[in-house]
Amino acid sequence: MVADLAHETVLVVDDTPETLRFLTDTIDRAGMTALIATSGEGAVDLLAHVTPGLILMDAVMPGMGGFETTRAIKRNAAWAHIPVIFMTGLTESEHVVHALDAGGVDYVRKPIVVEELLARVRVHLANARISHGSQIALDATGRHLLAVDEAGGLAWATPQAGRMLADIDPAWDKEAGALPDLLRPAIARLLADDNGSGAGIKLDLPGATLELVLVTRARRDETLVRLNLIRDGADIQRLQDRYALTQREAEVLLWISYGKPNRVISEILSISPRTVNKHLEQIFEKLGVETRAAAAAFAVRTIGN
Repeated sequence: MVADLAHETVLVVDDTPETLRFLTDTIDRAGMTALIATSGEGAVDLLAHVTPGLILMDAVMPGMGGFETTRAIKRNAAWAHIPVIFMTGLTESEHVVHALDAGGVDYVRKPIVVEELLARVRVHLANARISHGSQIALDATGRHLLAVDEAGGLAWATPQAGRMLADIDPAWDKEAGALPDLLRPAIARLLADDNGSGAGIKLDLPGATLELVLVTRARRDETLVRLNLIRDGADIQRLQDRYALTQREAEVLLWISYGKPNRVISEILSISPRTVNKHLEQIFEKLGVETRAAAAAFAVRTIGN
């Protein structure tokens, strides 16, 4: 099995700006989302908010080194499944042994060869999917995801999605393996329209709008759907209060958390894509993050609590 790298998230842990730039460019060109941590401590902090599909770990860093960081990751049951590939300029076999003993699944030597790195990433992402299921591999940012089969039945739902469904329909029995009655016609339409990734349907609820977005067809008989519960005013206020954002910054962050690209956000808010980018720069600075995926993860956690 060869993994499709689209929709995957990779955390790069390295203290060298040149290496970070090279790896994030490589990951972006491969269609993946890159998260960045410049220290072992930063990686552990980020994992409290985001679950990537794979980690690229520098072996030697100041403070908490790569071996120690990986051991800390593997001790946490919530993160232990994440494959860690070490990046090292060390050539002695004992260092390779240390990397594997710490919990790494593989290693690449610096200077990194792009084709070799991507080949190893594909293999280990595929193995992670097989070992831990598509729910873990694809629920990268804690969003509200569910999977439906070809007949529109519920295959699985993330805990966040399960709680949302229970809130929407208190009579829903999550153990029955069926969708709430409210969602069934909308899911059926979404599957029948088959407009590809990003297609969506909106349902009006008391005080909110529920958006169902087709994420991807993970397998032939399994389609991933993201649930966005849109409560514009309340959610914007929560983001403003939590992160000291302006109203416009909070609006941009909210739509980022719903998975909308800059072009769509500019249309929704009637501002230019360039202005969206400027707001994103301020958002990144205030949240202390470097990518939109990390910013989205903070927002999802805030408005989901």
